[in-house]
Amino acid sequence: MATSTLHKRISIDPAVCHGKPVIKGTRVLVHVVLDALAGGDSIAAIAKDYDITEADIRAAVAYASELVSGEQHFPGSRSTG
Repeated sequence: MATSTLHKRISIDPAVCHGKPVIKGTRVLVHVVLDALAGGDSIAAIAKDYDITEADIRAAVAYASELVSGEQHFPGSRSTG
């Protein structure tokens, strides 16, 4: 079973949540943490709601930032017709 750990707090394991990134040692999905932040929840509230630490939340944001920074986007052609 392959397991990858990023930022020491994010784990990707095919046996846990279908291999989606989670806060290490939990089943709290990184995207759930990010969705809560995007929805306006405070870091303290998210930490309390999911029983994770503020450092775990910062690691989730850092993980997402790494993914986005590696993406490449190419502008498509626009039709004016």
